[in-house]
Formats: sequence, structure tokens, C-alpha cells
Amino acid sequence: MPTVLVLFNLKANASVTDFEHWAKSKDIPTVKSLGSINDFRVLKLGMILGSDKPAPYQYAELIEINNMEAFFADLGSEAVQAGAKQFNEFADSPLFILADDINP
Repeated sequence: MPTVLVLFNLKANASVTDFEHWAKSKDIPTVKSLGSINDFRVLKLGMILGSDKPAPYQYAELIEINNMEAFFADLGSEAVQAGAKQFNEFADSPLFILADDINP
């Protein structure tokens, strides 16, 4: 099952409280409602394990996709486009990484 890993920091002028409220109330329910998605999680990243250094990114998203063709179709929907616009107001240069699960 393909997964999209999104790594990002918030823009300097973005509020953590506002982002997390939006993610919980709008983004997560919208993405989870898409037929092409098995699961969607937003993770707040902390310290690098075994150190007192923060992770290089504040947040990660895991988007588990059950059908890539349907996923790309879903990306064009009005709800997803509105969410993407809002996400881009919060996120500073997010990295979208396509990953494949190698677990048996």
C-alpha cells in the first residue's frame, strides 16, 4: 500500500494552536473521508531519540492510500483543494515523499 509521508515546519507567522485546531477539525476529517485513503495521521514531532535536540521538522503526516488513481482524482476535488490552500498558509516548504511498504 503506498503511503505519502509529509514533513514540514510551520511558517514563522503561523500559530501552532490555529494549525492544530484546523488539522483536528477540518483537515483530518476531510482527508479521512476520501475513498482513496485508508488512514491519515498528523504527528507532532518531538526530540531526536537519545538526544536533547529537536527533530528537524515540527510535524509529519502519514497518508495511507488504497488506490493511487483514485487518490489523484480526489486531489482535484473542491474540498481537497480548499484544504490544500489552507495547509499551504500554515506549512513552510513541505516535503511530500512517496513510500512503499515492504512489510510482508
